[in-house]
Amino acid sequence: MYDVKSLKAEEFIDHEEILETLEYADKNKNNIELIEELLKKAEPKKTARGVECSGLTHREASVLLACEDPVIIEKIYALARKIKEAFYGDRIVMFAPLYLSNYCVNQCVYCPYHLKNKEIPRKKLTREEIKQEVIALQDMGHKRLAIECGEDPVNNPIDYVLDSVKTIYSIKHKNGAIRRVNVNIAATTVENYRKLKEAEIGTYILFQETYHKESYEKLHPAGPKHDYAYHTEAMDRAMDGGIDDVGLGVLFGLEMYRYEFAGILMHAEHLEAVHGVGPHTISVPRVKRAADIDPGVFDNGIDDDTFAKIIACIRIAVPYTGMIISTRENETCREKVLGLGVSQISGGSRTSVGGYAGYTPDERPHDTEQFDVSDQRSLDEVVYWLMKSGYIPSFCTACYREGRTGDRFMSLCKIGQIQNCCHPNALMTLQEYLSDYASPETKRLGEKLIEKEIMNVPNEKTRQIALDNLKQIRDGNKRDFRF
Repeated sequence: MYDVKSLKAEEFIDHEEILETLEYADKNKNNIELIEELLKKAEPKKTARGVECSGLTHREASVLLACEDPVIIEKIYALARKIKEAFYGDRIVMFAPLYLSNYCVNQCVYCPYHLKNKEIPRKKLTREEIKQEVIALQDMGHKRLAIECGEDPVNNPIDYVLDSVKTIYSIKHKNGAIRRVNVNIAATTVENYRKLKEAEIGTYILFQETYHKESYEKLHPAGPKHDYAYHTEAMDRAMDGGIDDVGLGVLFGLEMYRYEFAGILMHAEHLEAVHGVGPHTISVPRVKRAADIDPGVFDNGIDDDTFAKIIACIRIAVPYTGMIISTRENETCREKVLGLGVSQISGGSRTSVGGYAGYTPDERPHDTEQFDVSDQRSLDEVVYWLMKSGYIPSFCTACYREGRTGDRFMSLCKIGQIQNCCHPNALMTLQEYLSDYASPETKRLGEKLIEKEIMNVPNEKTRQIALDNLKQIRDGNKRDFRF
């Protein structure tokens, strides 16, 4: 029985509730009057405190997703753009994945790291190798990483992850520093989540893969990940362990996309109802080709138009959450969805263990890749492209480092006030990138962008402080300013 506040996976992600939601959506997908009411409900509203947005429930948002009327779809896109602008402006946060180990005891049928795959060599980074990877990432200009590793209690115990986080934070190279380490590791215990919190990780990320329990168990036939309830309830344990920034995600293509859409929104509603704060981020990966993995064997693949619609509807339903799109997607697809809700993207990414150090931007090892990278541009090329497209690439980690996480971040974000510090922070970190790492062409374009955008900081005092800080960065006097 559906209960948003239950701590049992099969009650806060109730199968019958999702089926009823899909039935309700089908019944009302042509109910234009209802849809117009939902769009009006989800509109950002200016208040004395700033901007407020109510979002939509999983059932309401499912109606929008089911609607196939071209006029309504354009209205959905327009509203998603409006909400994205209200909460995140034109800022796009940059990050890169860092794969620590591909040892794994699970047998997930969609992942090449599964235990039975004998085609790929197994590799685990040593401290020295982690150091070299981090230096390579710093030399690109990255400040934020998402570390990844397979589930293997012998090769990848929690102590290995903790030591890796400590190593990453300790490395200072030239003007480089990794200021935020997000962690994407297997579901674990409250005690281990507490240790991750003490290690000062940023966001804890765990993809559900699919919310359909029967499909989940078939897709994970053996290994610890086979336990649907333990996996699905992981975010509650993470929050009980003190981690207040968590990131949800499903792997679109494994199950019917409308089922997954309802499921992930129900999970977000559950976290909000129980812990008072929803997901810090929602990721939207799609199944991609990899060693011994053919995405064609999964019969629930979605085209780019459907993918864009999913992203827009998530943005409308959960207006405050960050949305992440990875280099699984090509440049054309990424460009289409940036304005519809995405607020974070990776750049210059490698999905192999030890994929950065010792390689030029045009070289990339494939033997330990988790999946094919569709967007193979360098970080500099992605930064240039974003600015050409009217976005502000941001390397900011200020909120995390100033303690604006969890409900403190969301309380500001939900009324649009987070922008008062995010805009100048984005410009200052962009200036760091331009001064230290950018190509001449990227630097020229970025300097013009900053000169224009700094005048959009509304508070005169804040603007003047930011101008002074920008000059110090350009002069090479200091780095790491933040509001």
